[in-house]
Amino acid sequence: MKRLLFIAIAVLLTSATVSAQRYAIIDTKFILDKMPEYKDADKKLALVSEQWQKEIDAKQGQLNQMYRNYEAEQYMLTEDLKKKREDQLFNSEKEIRDLQKKRFGYEGDLFKERQKLVKPVQDKVYNAIQKMAVNRGYDFVLDKSEGITVIFADPKLDKSDEVLKELGLKS
Repeated sequence: MKRLLFIAIAVLLTSATVSAQRYAIIDTKFILDKMPEYKDADKKLALVSEQWQKEIDAKQGQLNQMYRNYEAEQYMLTEDLKKKREDQLFNSEKEIRDLQKKRFGYEGDLFKERQKLVKPVQDKVYNAIQKMAVNRGYDFVLDKSEGITVIFADPKLDKSDEVLKELGLKS
């Protein structure tokens, strides 16, 4: 009997604690899309990425031409010349793969450029969210953009507009 009473009291205390928690839902994608500095950074990243992709495409075009030339001439080449041309083709392929990895790979140039351009804007948003959460006494702030899936959220819980106000922007 004592055990049953103890469990009932524990359940009541737990449910009282859970209901006392305050939370808010925000949409960082919506907030970032409203920020001019984010849009500028995103445009710069797109331009740099496009430039690097054109560089890789040009090298790939040269490699394709080298392959076509080799295929057309391979029957007239000696074994030594064939081996030399195949080595050139292999090295060119490796060079292109290395360049792709350097530009677009994990922690490559694009990642570093994104860190340089976008991270300060994201940090500004996260600091505003943290300030809003502390000032309004929220226990949890959930982000409904990308990552976390929110099945249902009462629209009055969405505090994205308040974060924009904290950043001095209009919604």
